[in-house]
Amino acid sequence: MESWTVTELSSSLLLLEVPGGWRLEFRIMEKYFKRKFECSSGEQINSETSVQKKKQVVQEEIESNTGSQRDVWDKIDLAELPSDPGLRTPIANYNVNVQVEIRRAYVQKGPCQSRNHLCPQKEFGDSSLRRFKTSWFNDFPDWLEYSIAKDAIFCFYCYLFKPNSEEHGGGDSFIDGGFSNWKKKERLQIHVGKSGSAHNRARIKYEAFVNQKQNIDCVLFKKSNKTKDEYRIHLNASIDCVRLLLRQGLSFRGHDESENSRNQGNFLEFLQWLCDHNKEIKDVCLSNAPENLQLTSPKIQKDIVSAIAFETLDVFMRDIGDRLFSILVDESCDVSVKEQMSVVLRYVNQKGQVTERFIGVEHVSSTTALSLKDSIDNLFSRFNLSISSLRGQGYDGASNMRGEYNGLKALILKENPSAFYIHCFAYQLQLALVAVASKHAEIETFFTLVNKVVNVVGGLAKRCDLLREKKRLEVVESLNLGEISSGKGFNQETTLKRPGDTRWGSHYNSLLNLIIMFSATVDVVEMIATDDTSCGKRGEARILLGSMLTFDFVFSLHLMKKVLGISDELSKSLQRRDQDIVNAMKLVKISKERLQAMRDNEWESFLRTVSCFCERYNIDVPNMDDMFIPLGRSRRNTQEITNLHHFRVDFFYAIIDMQIQELNDRFSEVNSDLLLCVACLCPNNSFSAFNKDKLIQLCEYYPKDFKPIEILAFEEQIQTYIIDMRSHKDFEGLQGLNDLAETLVVTKKHEVYPLVYRLVTLALILPVATATVERVFSAMKIVKNRLRNRMGDQWLSDSLVAYIESDVLDNIDNDEMYLLPVELLIDGLIYEARD
Repeated sequence: MESWTVTELSSSLLLLEVPGGWRLEFRIMEKYFKRKFECSSGEQINSETSVQKKKQVVQEEIESNTGSQRDVWDKIDLAELPSDPGLRTPIANYNVNVQVEIRRAYVQKGPCQSRNHLCPQKEFGDSSLRRFKTSWFNDFPDWLEYSIAKDAIFCFYCYLFKPNSEEHGGGDSFIDGGFSNWKKKERLQIHVGKSGSAHNRARIKYEAFVNQKQNIDCVLFKKSNKTKDEYRIHLNASIDCVRLLLRQGLSFRGHDESENSRNQGNFLEFLQWLCDHNKEIKDVCLSNAPENLQLTSPKIQKDIVSAIAFETLDVFMRDIGDRLFSILVDESCDVSVKEQMSVVLRYVNQKGQVTERFIGVEHVSSTTALSLKDSIDNLFSRFNLSISSLRGQGYDGASNMRGEYNGLKALILKENPSAFYIHCFAYQLQLALVAVASKHAEIETFFTLVNKVVNVVGGLAKRCDLLREKKRLEVVESLNLGEISSGKGFNQETTLKRPGDTRWGSHYNSLLNLIIMFSATVDVVEMIATDDTSCGKRGEARILLGSMLTFDFVFSLHLMKKVLGISDELSKSLQRRDQDIVNAMKLVKISKERLQAMRDNEWESFLRTVSCFCERYNIDVPNMDDMFIPLGRSRRNTQEITNLHHFRVDFFYAIIDMQIQELNDRFSEVNSDLLLCVACLCPNNSFSAFNKDKLIQLCEYYPKDFKPIEILAFEEQIQTYIIDMRSHKDFEGLQGLNDLAETLVVTKKHEVYPLVYRLVTLALILPVATATVERVFSAMKIVKNRLRNRMGDQWLSDSLVAYIESDVLDNIDNDEMYLLPVELLIDGLIYEARD
C-alpha cells in the first residue's frame, strides 16, 4: 500500500497527498501539539524541530486513526440502528471515529414520521384528553420526529448536530426526553427560534453535511474532470459485475484470489473479462488502478450489494408511501441450519395494481410467536412502517402462526383488529389433497407403488438411460405408423418425475409422465425383474410389475390424474402474485362444481378411457357384472357386491365425495361474513353480485378507515357508483377486482368515488396465498448453497432482495447507487481544503 506524504507549505500549513490524487491542506493549531513538543528538560524545542515533529505527528495520526476507524466500523451494524428517536443512543456516546457513519446512516433513513400510527391520548390538568396530531408533520416536515415508544416528539436536526454548549429554544426536551405537551404546539416554533438559534445552527450543519460540496469543515480539492471520469468508469465496472452476480445468484469470491490463481472467483474474473473487452475500463481497473483504490475488496463488494439492496427497497417504500398493506410471513431453515423468517408486503400501487414485494429475511433464534413478533416490529421500525397500517395477515397453518390465543395472528390482532388473518388458500388445498390420500386405503397403496416405481426405475443412471431409449424407440415406431405427429416442441425427451413431499402439484406431473411412459416403464421394470445382475431389486421389481399390470392400478392412475388435474389448475391460479380474494373464492367454487359434474356425468366416459388403456397394454379388464372379490378377506365375511358397484360407488364416487368434503371443510372461511361482503364488489356480469347492505357492512369491518360520517356518505356514493359502472363502456366485461381497480385509476373514477376505491383496495390487500414467501426459500437455496454456507444474515438478505426483485433493480441506474466518499477523521486536527 502506498504511503501518505506530508509536505510543509509554511510553519502552520501542511499539504497532505493521498494516493489516488486527493490533496488536503492542514492548518496546524499549536494547542494540539504544545505538550507533545516539550523536551524532557521542559524547554521548548526550536522551530525547525517543531515542524518536523508536527509532520511526524500528522503522519502517525492519519495512519492510527484510519486503522482504528476501520476496526470500529466493522463492529457496528448500521442496519440495526434504531429508527425510533426515543430509543436512539446520543451521537456523542458513539466512538468519535464512527459518528460520521452513524450520522450518514440516519440521514439516509430520514426523520421517523409514522403518519398512520394512531397516537394514544394523554390526560392534562384540566381533564382534557389530547394526542399528537400527525398533521404537525406537514408543518415541520424536515425535522419533526415522533417516538412511538415514548409518545413524544424529537428534533432530527438537533439529534444529529446538537451544539454542546448552547441553549435550545424551548429547552432540551426535543433532544433528550422528548416533548409531549400536546396543548402547546407553539413550543415547536419557539424551538426553531430565530436565524441564529441553536436549532437553525444544527440545521445549517445538517445541510452542509448532506451537500458535501458546501461542507465548510472538510472541502476536498476539486478533481479534474478526467480524474472524476476515470473514477466513475472504475466504479461502474465494479457495480456492473456485482449486479450481474446478484441477478444470477452466483458467488462472489474464489478459493484463491491471488494474482497467480487460475480462478480468482466470479467477481474478479468478470471484472478481468470486462477489462479484456473494454480498453476504457482496462485503463483504470485492476493493475492500472492505485493499490489503495482497487474497489475489489470483500468489504467494497458488500458495500455495493448493500447500496443496491437499499435503493431497491427504497423504491418499494416510496411506492407504498402512506398506503395500507398486508404482510405475508413464513420461516424455514437455510443450508447452515439457521432459522430465517421471510417477509413480503402486499399492497395496491398508484396504478391500482396489486403488488407483492419481498423486503428481506430476518434470522430468528426462536420460532415462537413472541420472537417472530419482535422481529417483525424491528423490521417495521427499520423501514418506518406502522402496525396501524396493516390490513391483512397471511401465514401457513402452523400453530405458532395462526394460534387463536398466543399465535402471531393473535398478537398482531391485539394491536390492530383490522389486520384480518386469511389462512393460505394454497396450503389449505394441499391439506385437502393429503387428507384424501391418507384416508382412502386404495389411494394410499397406489401412491406408495408410484413412489417405488420412480425409485426403482430412476435409482441408477443406466436405468434412466434405458428408459429414455425405450421411449425413443416407441416414439419412432409411432411416427412411422402415423399415430402421432412431429413438429417443433413435440415428442420431447422426458423421464419419470419424482413427486415432492410438500407440493402435491408435483404428484400430478409425476402421474402424467407415468401415463405417457407407461409402456417404457413396464419394459424397464420387467428387465430388472429378469436381470440376474440386479440382485436385491429383482424381488421388488417383480412385485411392482405384478401390481402395475392390474386394472386396479390403471383405474387409480387415471382417477387421481383427473382429480389432481382439477386441483392443479386451482393451485396454479392461487400462486399468482396478483390474485385477489374474490377470484380465489370463485376458483374454489369452480373446482367443486367440476368435481361434482365429474361425479354425476363422467363415469361412463371415464370407464371407457380406463378400459381402452388396459386393452392397449394387454391388461385384463374385469367383468363389471361379476362379484367383487376383496383382498385378504373371505367372501363369506363381506357383503356381496359387483365389480361395477365397487369401482363406481366404493372407489369413483367415494374419492370424489371425499375431495369435495375436504374442500368444503378446509375452505370454510370462504363462507365467513367478511369474504361474503367482499364478494359483493366483484364486477363480473355487470356487477351482478352487488349488494349495498353487504358493502356498508364491509365498511364497518374497517372502523379505522371509515369514520361514521364517511359511512353515511358512502351510502349515497355507492348508489351513484353502481349506476355509473353499469352504464360505462369501459367497465363492461371486467374480470375480478384487479381489473376493476386498474380501470378506476385509468378512467380517473377513483377520484370521483374515493370511498368506493378505498374499499376496493382494502379487498385487494387481503392475502390469498403465501406462494411469494415460499419462492423466497427456493431462491435462498440458490443464493446460499452448500459452498456459501457462511454468508452473513445481512448479506444474505441484501442478495435475496436484488435476486428476487431483479425487475426493479433493472430500472435503477448506477448513478443512484454511488457510495458516499470516505471521509478522513483525524482526531485533534482542524483542517480546511481549498478549490
